[in-house]
Amino acid sequence: MENQTLGVAIHGAGWVARAHAASWMRNANCRIVSVGSRRRESAEKMVRELGLDCRIHDRFEDVLNDPDVGIVNISGPNNVHTEQGIAAAEAGKHLLMEKPMCLSMDDNRRLRDAVVDAGVKSIVGFVARWNPLVQNLKSLVTQGAVGELLFLEIKYWHGLGPWWSGWEWGRTRAIGGSTMLLAGCHAVDALRWLSGDEVAEVTAVSNNKKERCEFDANVVAIVKFRNGAIGTTSALFDSEMPYQFNVDLVGTDGTLRDHRIWSPKMFPGQKGWTTMDALALDSGDVEHHPFDAMIDHFVDCILLDRETDCSITDAYYSHELCLAIDRSIQSGGERVCLPLEGE
Repeated sequence: MENQTLGVAIHGAGWVARAHAASWMRNANCRIVSVGSRRRESAEKMVRELGLDCRIHDRFEDVLNDPDVGIVNISGPNNVHTEQGIAAAEAGKHLLMEKPMCLSMDDNRRLRDAVVDAGVKSIVGFVARWNPLVQNLKSLVTQGAVGELLFLEIKYWHGLGPWWSGWEWGRTRAIGGSTMLLAGCHAVDALRWLSGDEVAEVTAVSNNKKERCEFDANVVAIVKFRNGAIGTTSALFDSEMPYQFNVDLVGTDGTLRDHRIWSPKMFPGQKGWTTMDALALDSGDVEHHPFDAMIDHFVDCILLDRETDCSITDAYYSHELCLAIDRSIQSGGERVCLPLEGE
């Protein structure tokens, strides 16, 4: 691997950006050269508290014009992601994009096309893919431990509220977008990734019992994959319980339920669940998320000139599914077929 230092600009200095910064600092091939934010004081505080020696840029245009910047870490509010991502790609910068990367299908297409046209490397913050338990589940499915998947269920149950620093903008349609775009997208992306297939149709319902969000806070979707498998995914912001990210994968020859394995093929004579002792997705705290692994993968792909496992081109389909779920909700639960029109 080529030995070189990549200059990283972090733009957006909130909760997630700090976790990103810590991971960039642990990668020997990277150096943070710039931090920026909507509020200069937020960037200054982050630089001071992390002990960074770097520039502070007020304007995103200055970040893109900085010759030391090779990678832009886009981690501001959701409604700025698309335009900043397009601008970064057109400036020839590689980009790490926090989810969601868009709030509409038009923006989803524009961002994807801009990155493809520019030929830059990209990665989207669907960090669940690098969780050890989720990676084990993916490996078991790929090895055929449970045969052909016939049913998948992934749940994102996280009671959001004013305790979260992004609550005031996250709960709005204009910036947060929807339950699925704001955070349920983690479950949607995991559903796609673990299935190894794309969704052909979806039907969704929702409610908003606490009425704290401008969009319905609690969503359940039923999906059918192109290969005939079926599944469900749900995201509950009104839930009163510890954070849960549950995964059930039912196959023709066995079943995976979070850390439990039922696979007579792997364990002949099995009389009960066999368990995996692997770090699970059991906390919503960003300090718990495997950003080190995600960023190390991204840097390796840049240095080796290969596509990442979760590029903007791939994440396009996770966002399309989130938007299809929202469209079904808006229609009163009607079936929505994918791909969405225009593709």
